[in-house]
Amino acid sequence: MADPSAVKKKTACCSVLKEFMVALTFAYICKALSGTVMKSSITQIERRFDTTSSVAGLIDGSFEIGNLLVIAFVSHFGAKLHRPKIISIGCFIMGLGSVLTALPHFFMGFYRYNKDAVPSDNSSFSACTTELPSTSNDSLPTRLHSDCRRESQSNMWIYVLMGNLIRGIGETPVTPLGISYIDDFSKEGNSTLSIAILHTVAMIGPIIGFLLGSMCAQIYVDIGFVDLNKITITPKDSRWVGAWWLGFLIAGFFSILASIPFCFLPKSAKKKGRQESNTSASPIGTGSNGEENQTLNVKSQPPAKGKGHLTGFFYSLKHLLSNELYLIYLILSLLQFSSIVGAVTYLSKYLEQQYGQSSSKANFLIGVIALPTISCGIFLGGFIVKKYKLNMENMAKMAFLWNVLSILTTISHFFLGCENKMVAGLTVPYGGNDRAELPQDILPISLCNNDCNCDVNHWDPVCANNSITYMSPCLAGCKSTVGYGKNVVFHNCSCVAGIGFHPANFSAHLGECSRTQHCSRNFIYFMVMQVLNSFFFAMGSSPSFMLAFKNVEPKLKSLAVGVHMLVQRSLGGMLAPIYFGALIDKTCLKWSVNTCGESGACRIYDSASYRTIYLSLIVSLKLPSIFLYILLIHAMRRRMKKGVRPSENKEEVVLEPIQDNIKNNQQFFAYNDANSETGI
Repeated sequence: MADPSAVKKKTACCSVLKEFMVALTFAYICKALSGTVMKSSITQIERRFDTTSSVAGLIDGSFEIGNLLVIAFVSHFGAKLHRPKIISIGCFIMGLGSVLTALPHFFMGFYRYNKDAVPSDNSSFSACTTELPSTSNDSLPTRLHSDCRRESQSNMWIYVLMGNLIRGIGETPVTPLGISYIDDFSKEGNSTLSIAILHTVAMIGPIIGFLLGSMCAQIYVDIGFVDLNKITITPKDSRWVGAWWLGFLIAGFFSILASIPFCFLPKSAKKKGRQESNTSASPIGTGSNGEENQTLNVKSQPPAKGKGHLTGFFYSLKHLLSNELYLIYLILSLLQFSSIVGAVTYLSKYLEQQYGQSSSKANFLIGVIALPTISCGIFLGGFIVKKYKLNMENMAKMAFLWNVLSILTTISHFFLGCENKMVAGLTVPYGGNDRAELPQDILPISLCNNDCNCDVNHWDPVCANNSITYMSPCLAGCKSTVGYGKNVVFHNCSCVAGIGFHPANFSAHLGECSRTQHCSRNFIYFMVMQVLNSFFFAMGSSPSFMLAFKNVEPKLKSLAVGVHMLVQRSLGGMLAPIYFGALIDKTCLKWSVNTCGESGACRIYDSASYRTIYLSLIVSLKLPSIFLYILLIHAMRRRMKKGVRPSENKEEVVLEPIQDNIKNNQQFFAYNDANSETGI
């Protein structure tokens, strides 16, 4: 008969572990939600704080800075302390960082965008007037208005950066301490399943995050404080700013809520049937096709020659970086990670500028189409590896194949773009469809609006009946209006009349002209290819993840993960959004200009140049990885040919049992995917 006290202890142990799993799963969802809200709001932040894309990229990358500041401290001391309480503190700091990110909204005053005077009733007015002094293009940059003063919110983006950095600090202990807690106190063989369930359920976070970002982008930034009937812009306008702050408040609230359960969990739970004597792997066969029978032909690590932990660390690091297979994989994964970080950060902006989609719709499509596709791809890729028991070389071949397909679909995007928008005085002359003129010959002032004294730096676009967008009603030469608010219609527009329309058609309405039907069809084709691209990349991710562990010795696996994470985050997560944004800024055609003559956020980009630079960056980072895969496979074959059976050379080591390999792979996935800002 079973001892009642033993049964009670076992039940309590199960209960503690289950409670920890539930709490950690909720924390994972919250941290993924917070990161996705930042990705989906980056365009809104750029417009609200009137910054460039490179500054927005710096704000986005500050999360990685905060994470790297404390990762070494947390990894070293965290396991020795009360892990649930440290995770609780981390979740609280993470929530606090999200709330601090949103706070500048409440201290900046109302959002003001450039617009011509629009009647609040049915009274008429003339946008083209000779009463105002001229503010020509060559005089404004050198002259400041007498009442010009730097706006108090011009540098408030720094507080957003600090909030995101604090969020990165708080998120640091969640993954390493959470995964290690599960691994330490799960029943032998159950940790793999627990971690797999954790990451599967955690995918809810990015999906909810993009849907929340879509909803917030649809809501005006100052909702509840201004009369929306007086707002003359729509979510498709490049001046529109959604309620970016709302998503951070919601994410912050749930992150703080996620910190509470960990306060009531014990420091440790009794181990359930785990053997602690597996410090060294034993030979389990030398087959070439089965994962359980694979050997890793690398020499075992000799003992450190120097005394002390520091000498041993540097010796281990040197030994790790001298591993040819690991070094190739490290560079390869860095290139792939950089490409995906840059692509995801500016995908929403790309859909806006290239296809005329609103930020809200772009985030919605990413959330409901791209992310589920990636989840299916990762699962299916892992299933193929397990079902066919692929060895190390075959996993590299599989990753190589799917990444080639991913690059081919990315290249297809070059042919699915749209032409530049027809903007009079910017991309086309006031004559209309004549595109033969050089860009420097296209001027914002023409004979049709020369007597209107327009501000050429002003951006309040109107769409005329000739399907040409004009930068403002004044530059369109409009002299009367009908209606008010968003429904105002401008009439007697001299620049529209100059193209040969009948008098009844000399009119324009607020907003840019819609894209052509051809562009709309290309958008559908782009989304289809993007889904395939995401699926192919995800299919190659599962075998690619495993290569990090199978290329190193068992004693160096933890160090390999740490170095891999450090390189990816410092050179990929932090830098990729910055240089992607800096190059995208080069394609801007029209910058916003404040009353002091200083440029701010971009209003319209050169569509062709944007497409070329954005996609070329992605391909240029992915393409070298293909050649590195070939080099990696060749190096594997060369090493296997030189290898000796374990029984013939005592210095040869074999892989640990499949359960430990999969478990370590899940830990790798946790460090580099779940704890990363880039969820897709």
